[in-house]
Amino acid sequence: RLVGSEMCIRDRYTREMQIETAAMSTITQETLSLSGITLAKLFGQQRREVDRFTESSERLSAAARRQQVIGQAFFTVIHTFLSITPIVVYLAAGYALDGGTGLTAGTIVAFTTLQNRLFFPVSRMLETFVELQSSRALFGRIFAYLDVEPEIVESPGAVAVAPGELTGATRFDHVHFHYPGNEAASLGDVDFVAEPGQLIAFVGPSGAGKSTVLQLVARLYDPDQGAITIDGHDLRDLTFDALADAVGFVTQESYMFAGTLRDNIAYGHPEATDDQVVRAATDAAIHDRIMEFEDGYDTVVGERGFRLSGGERQRIAIARVLLTDPKVLVLDEATSALDTASERRIQEALGRLVANRTTLAVAHRLSTIRAADVIHVVDGGHIVESGTHEQLLAAGEQYAALYREQFGDGEIETECADGYVLPDGSIRPHHHPRRALVRS
Repeated sequence: RLVGSEMCIRDRYTREMQIETAAMSTITQETLSLSGITLAKLFGQQRREVDRFTESSERLSAAARRQQVIGQAFFTVIHTFLSITPIVVYLAAGYALDGGTGLTAGTIVAFTTLQNRLFFPVSRMLETFVELQSSRALFGRIFAYLDVEPEIVESPGAVAVAPGELTGATRFDHVHFHYPGNEAASLGDVDFVAEPGQLIAFVGPSGAGKSTVLQLVARLYDPDQGAITIDGHDLRDLTFDALADAVGFVTQESYMFAGTLRDNIAYGHPEATDDQVVRAATDAAIHDRIMEFEDGYDTVVGERGFRLSGGERQRIAIARVLLTDPKVLVLDEATSALDTASERRIQEALGRLVANRTTLAVAHRLSTIRAADVIHVVDGGHIVESGTHEQLLAAGEQYAALYREQFGDGEIETECADGYVLPDGSIRPHHHPRRALVRS
């Protein structure tokens, strides 16, 4: 009973200590990162962060003390019992000898010696058992994560399609989707086709479901209804490796590892040659900038790429995807942090690259997707408009309203061979400086 009670208490205190350890680790990681330190300085919250760490470390220290105290108290009781037992035996044996029972001193010594020999391994077994119980509590949180069943799994008969066997033709067939735990639908009856060599763009207000469309293409989630196919293959019927080879995804956050520029570019294709890495960097308009660093491609970018600007990180992320040569290129706000010159170079590179692949892009800056083959306007999880830039402007609906918001309430222009056609029918030449920003 004593052992069982001690194990329950020790188990609870061990769990508390693990929770406090995780909390302190989180605080340390957040506040001592470059971004955390910068944010604390900018808002003058250094003292608050120090106090928060102090409070967390004190809670962890208290939990550790409770765990140690209960363990030491238990073993103190056990060792006290084992130490008193020989005294009790000698006392009882003395009364027995005095009563003439025939018990000899040699028998008593032999019994107590055997008793001590037995008590020592029993004590060690108890200590080991208690430590095992503590370890079970220690790893309980890890086992809980290991026991989680992933929602996205390979089907038993998944097909390993080689990249060379795919053209990149992508189809959304009446797709419906809502995020787990969210009753409201994020996408409703989304249906479109993206052919090889096409640039398909998605625009619309924040939260409309644009990024959700792209995440479904990479199978970060599965649709509730409908199907998403590449060359007629349902994504759920492809192996993860085949899908990763077929789809290249540039996310909104251009995550960098604390390695060299070469390592970050070649992350998805570690065996790539130097020439392949340079070609991908050149296509992403980042090669010249890399060569300006003293160590070139061997430059260490630091934690989360803090040595690079936002635009440089985005171009590295684009180069990382281009190196894998996917048949479907997915760009989720991939040029949002680029300056005008870099954006123009990326657009020129994409113009060459989309010829052999299907490109799906989300962009809030309409200037980046004016040359798209099809622009889908997404609102409330539905595609409400589709067409080219000129067609949507002529329609005068949501896309035209978005255009006005970005480029002012002045006249909406459509492009022709000689320049831009104004509402009054006059033509403004391409070289005219007015509103040149909207040109691709």
